[in-house]
Amino acid sequence: MPVLASFVCGLIFGAGLLISGMTDPQKVLGFLDLFGAWDATLAFVMAGAVAVAASGFAIARRRAAPAFAARFLWPDRNDIDAPLVGGAVLFGIGWGLAGICPGPALVNLAGLSLPIVVFVAAMIVGMIGQNLFGENFRRRGATAPRIETSPLPSRADG
Repeated sequence: MPVLASFVCGLIFGAGLLISGMTDPQKVLGFLDLFGAWDATLAFVMAGAVAVAASGFAIARRRAAPAFAARFLWPDRNDIDAPLVGGAVLFGIGWGLAGICPGPALVNLAGLSLPIVVFVAAMIVGMIGQNLFGENFRRRGATAPRIETSPLPSRADG
């Protein structure tokens, strides 16, 4: 059942990417062009996605157990470290240069466009490299300072 649930979620996610225009690199680059011909439509897509995700997390947090797994796998870290910042910067640069990120790239792979095939191949090489060499980088960065984040205070906290 978890495999079927994952497959259905992936189909819904892919359909959402197609319908929203996130699979069109030109639309994404238009959204990122803040000082040119800015296309703000993807901001509404993102706002809608955040609202749906927030609702889903709120519902999930009230449940005793997930529907299709033995237990919840909530993140256990909330610090911001160098690998996180570096990865975010690399992701942002790649998104800005190509106008595509991993999810839409996998959806676009169905079209067998050469640039998309190259993008996905490079993404796979990067994932393999991270699996092979990532632990070595993590060990070296273990002494890097971490910036601790804390949740926002509630109204009861004053």
